[in-house]
Amino acid sequence: MRNIVLTLVLCSVTFLAFSQQTPAKKQTEAILILNATAHLGTGEVIENSAIGFVDGKITLIGDARTIRIDQSAYKQVIQASGKHVYPGFIAPDTQIGLIEVDAVRATRDDREVGQFNPNIRSIISYNTDSKVTPTIRSNGVLMAQITPKGSIMPGQTSVVQLDAWNWEDAAYKTDGGIKLMWPNSFSTSGWWANPGPTKENNKYQDGVDKIKTYFKEAQAYNNSVSHPVKNLKFEAMRRLFSKEKTLFVSVNNSMGIMDVAHFAEEFGLNVVVVGGADAWMNADFLKERNIPVILTQTQRLPNRQDADIDQPFKTPKLLREAGIDFCFSMGGAWEQRNLVFQAGQAVSYGLDYEQAVKSLTLNTARILGIDKTTGSLESGKDATLFISAGDALDMRTCNVETAFIQGRQIDLDNKQKALYRKFKEKYDSE
Repeated sequence: MRNIVLTLVLCSVTFLAFSQQTPAKKQTEAILILNATAHLGTGEVIENSAIGFVDGKITLIGDARTIRIDQSAYKQVIQASGKHVYPGFIAPDTQIGLIEVDAVRATRDDREVGQFNPNIRSIISYNTDSKVTPTIRSNGVLMAQITPKGSIMPGQTSVVQLDAWNWEDAAYKTDGGIKLMWPNSFSTSGWWANPGPTKENNKYQDGVDKIKTYFKEAQAYNNSVSHPVKNLKFEAMRRLFSKEKTLFVSVNNSMGIMDVAHFAEEFGLNVVVVGGADAWMNADFLKERNIPVILTQTQRLPNRQDADIDQPFKTPKLLREAGIDFCFSMGGAWEQRNLVFQAGQAVSYGLDYEQAVKSLTLNTARILGIDKTTGSLESGKDATLFISAGDALDMRTCNVETAFIQGRQIDLDNKQKALYRKFKEKYDSE
């Protein structure tokens, strides 16, 4: 009994010390941000900008030096001279809100049993009270695509905004895509830092045939007029064949990327390559078919033994030069706080800075099908943006001071900041 009481007390203390922030209230007063350098997310930048928003929507965007502004119309005016404004960054292909602690099974709700689960809705497992989410928002990531993991076809993806009471409030675009894990055509043995020889996967074609067989069955089902008994898994794929949903396929090697493209053509699907480590080798092929890429992180080892050691750093520039729509991803949950620095790494290897910002914002929004309402600083779009005291893509200067999601000013505190303050006070007092 004493142990139970002690556990409850400890849990209560932890909750009081690091409780989740209350979601922000709806915007009620007009807000104006003046004189910041505005990175629009479209590839353009405005020095000394003026950004106004009312009721969660951007109503004014322009150069403060050339337009007339009635400041009396705004209840809150933020002077941001010397600072930077960005559209809220978007994290694609992430398990944020589905995983709290990777090493604790009870906190992971990112997968279901079975190999084909296109009917599984990851959005209903999304946890708005995650302690991880505030740490991500602190680096400007204000939206995310929630994606399940595991099995061949783990389920449906949804886009959320990261400030809400529950998953219904968080949902921005529900069930807009289905995730597919493509088999690997090659395998590598050995320790991660000293990979062994690359071997051909003899079961690769069997895996591809298994996927094709399932899709043929689903297609035949959805082409039929009536069904005595509904198949919920095949029903979930109906909008996939009508191209109302997108198939997000995890594949990295060159051969697999080409097979995925041919597979999409065979079944008439809208497809996005996720991972795409070898996409630079298939650039012309992907461009011809207008297939976008959600690119894996740049801060990693190359996918191939014979590739340049800095190939992951160079890939974004190569895709940009080929005219391929791409965005950056990190995978996982807590890792999203480092998403912005993947783009910053690519800038140091030749990617234009504003294109790097675009690949965190408008490109991502376009790939996820939400670009009409978010992803850039444009009149009529959601006021989802943030102010950084320095360059947000540089880990040395990134300092997000103020952030808004749909016009609501959100709390940027988090557990890590609270721990920093706690122990700073301890050692300052000694």
